[in-house]
Amino acid sequence: MPGTTDTKDEGSVDDSAYSQSYTRHLERRLRALETEKQILQAERSRLEKETQTLRTELEKLRQSPLITASIIELLEDGRAIVKSSTGPNFVVHVASSIPMEKLQPGAMVALNQRSFAITQELPPSRDPIIRAMEIEEAPDVSYTDIGGLKQQLQEIKETVELPLLEPELFEKVGIEPPKGVLLTGLPGTGKTLCARAVAHETKATFIRVIGSELVQKFIGEGARLVREIFMMAKEKAPAIIFVDELDAVGSHRLDIATSGDREVQRTLMQLLSELDGFETRGQVAVLGATNRPDILDPALLRPGRFDRIIEFPLPDEISRSEIFKIHTRGMNIEGNVDFNRLLAATKDRTGADIKSICTEAGMFAIREKRTCVTQKDFQMAISKVQERGGSDNAPSSMYA
Repeated sequence: MPGTTDTKDEGSVDDSAYSQSYTRHLERRLRALETEKQILQAERSRLEKETQTLRTELEKLRQSPLITASIIELLEDGRAIVKSSTGPNFVVHVASSIPMEKLQPGAMVALNQRSFAITQELPPSRDPIIRAMEIEEAPDVSYTDIGGLKQQLQEIKETVELPLLEPELFEKVGIEPPKGVLLTGLPGTGKTLCARAVAHETKATFIRVIGSELVQKFIGEGARLVREIFMMAKEKAPAIIFVDELDAVGSHRLDIATSGDREVQRTLMQLLSELDGFETRGQVAVLGATNRPDILDPALLRPGRFDRIIEFPLPDEISRSEIFKIHTRGMNIEGNVDFNRLLAATKDRTGADIKSICTEAGMFAIREKRTCVTQKDFQMAISKVQERGGSDNAPSSMYA
């Protein structure tokens, strides 16, 4: 019958559509389960790593504490004589995991608390004072920030920059570069500025030491600081050690001296040893600065220690003009400022004085709520700097 056939065909279509729909539903469900599985696997992997980290940390916390010691001597049978931090000396074994060539007398090591065997090699200790002396990896002062001093900069380049950047030139010529350079001159003439500029151009680590910082209260502490300064410079080479106010520790040694004077002399002798010792310093340049070269010990000035002495004079008119340009290039100045009058009024003034004059001129403008510096501001600044005294008040016997 025709009606019966139509009913069967409609039922077949409905079953096929339902089957396709159910299949797509199962496929979507399968993809969702696979995604969920991947998420769970990633979470499991993360938790396993975290568990392993916690187990490692727990294992470290369960380990017995170690004793610090320093090596005194290495024996031929593979053992070592060490001095522990608790006081006594011990003859101990060395763990097989530590290469013997890495162990040297004086090196810091860790001892097992029970067997006293050397289990770790420790990095060398550094006094906090020494770490504070390292100013920066590369100072931001360049040669363009220095006015005048053309000859002085040329000599510093020859004795400091060239040995660090092109040591092969000295090897080809067959000479050794100077071991030390002494900068002398009145305060504010640019000694420290030149040292920082050279460190910037050579990309060297700049270690600034004040001479008075090497004078310590306890016997032997000053000499130890000198040793550690040179050790740190060798590790961070190329490096420049700049000893400012060298006369604080390098003055004449006297036959009659107090216990304090003798301690300063011990520090000086350690400095002399480091400047001209048995061990080579490598790419470590030494700069010294003082405004009293007349009181320095002759042993410091002999060849082989401070080989070259560079004097920093008061800036002439051309140099003062360059210094004014450097310190006013970022200032908002009136167009009618007569710099020739300023140069005439700053005769016998140092670069530091000129910098102070520019700063004071700006402060006078700020005081009156102005954004432009005038000729009058500069004149008042010069008068203010002259009233408080400048470098021309230095004793005439300074370079006797």
